[in-house]
Amino acid sequence: MFDDREPKVPKVPYAVAGSQSENKTGSWRDQKPVVDKNKCINCGLCALHCPDGAIEIDSNGAKINYDYCKGCLICQNICPVNAISSEREQK
Repeated sequence: MFDDREPKVPKVPYAVAGSQSENKTGSWRDQKPVVDKNKCINCGLCALHCPDGAIEIDSNGAKINYDYCKGCLICQNICPVNAISSEREQK
């Protein structure tokens, strides 16, 4: 799908490394982004634009760390193939 001459998107790590559980902010959200793995093209735009660093891209597509996702849904708005939808958070 991608030309070999195009730069590859680097793997973006989660914003919080290690066991810093006091920094978990997932309980703040009202809406939760959900990735459709069948639509995801591994472009990495969601990970690059996530202000919380809560998205990692691997060979299976985007993976959201809900412990740190605040539910801003920037990932949903930036996705070029509409692979990210949202659902109301169950509390």
